[in-house]
Amino acid sequence: MRIIPGEIKTALLHGYLLGAVAPRPICFASTIDSNGVSNLSPFSFFNVFGAKPPILIFSPARRVRDNTVKHTLENVYATSEVVINVVNYNMVQQTNLASCEYPKGVDEFVKAGFTPIPSDIVKPFRVKESPVQLECRVLKVLETGTEGGAGNLVICEVVCMHIDDAVLDAEGKIDPNKIDLVARMGGDHYCRAYGSAIFDVPKPNAALGIGIDALPQAVRNSTILTGNHLGILGNSTAIPPKEAAHDKRINGILDLYKNDPVARTEGLHRYAKALIETGDVEKAWQALLA
Repeated sequence: MRIIPGEIKTALLHGYLLGAVAPRPICFASTIDSNGVSNLSPFSFFNVFGAKPPILIFSPARRVRDNTVKHTLENVYATSEVVINVVNYNMVQQTNLASCEYPKGVDEFVKAGFTPIPSDIVKPFRVKESPVQLECRVLKVLETGTEGGAGNLVICEVVCMHIDDAVLDAEGKIDPNKIDLVARMGGDHYCRAYGSAIFDVPKPNAALGIGIDALPQAVRNSTILTGNHLGILGNSTAIPPKEAAHDKRINGILDLYKNDPVARTEGLHRYAKALIETGDVEKAWQALLA
């Protein structure tokens, strides 16, 4: 499929973009209007873009169907303040309820059953149920267009951050399993960053990895190893020397397939794959070099 924006309906393009650029963290934005009435609404066009100063950006886009703007954007223009509350699994259904397009002046804190608590610096309330709340001042709003579907980038500076101690680990860092965040996918789909869905990818070595291009050709062209396995091997700082003695499994493969080089290579690569997946990259190298 090949898509040129402008050649298909905006609603259809919007759906493809949301399905492709995912998962997206959720900005649960609390604002107030000029009369002091609270508004609460989630947005998944959202992320963090700096730490000094700490900058967050979210986009309450113009509605595709009728080109109207959302109450959150109106309130941002009126007060230049917002509280961004993160959304975890325990509050996702209530957050979804808050996304209903209630008439102006209706308080979504009440409709969705959330508890408003005073902020320390800005006027909008924080959501007590959210494990992290970020009080923000709005620096500027960048309007990307005037038609339905156009974004309005609300650029915010964090002036106060509140973190529930219950989501911290022993070192005082946020534990991903304790905070239990959710994110938006395309359509009605969400995902949960919890348990087996979380995995670690160590940052590259301070010393440069050799790169996939430096791997032996037989390894690069392996039908067994995936790009993930090659990426781990390519992060090695050097190809280790071939050891004279091998473990029993390597010797067993060499003996079993001594007259079949293709099967021998496949057997060694399968063993190396299993070793890489358990974190034993050094032994995996020996299987690949045997």
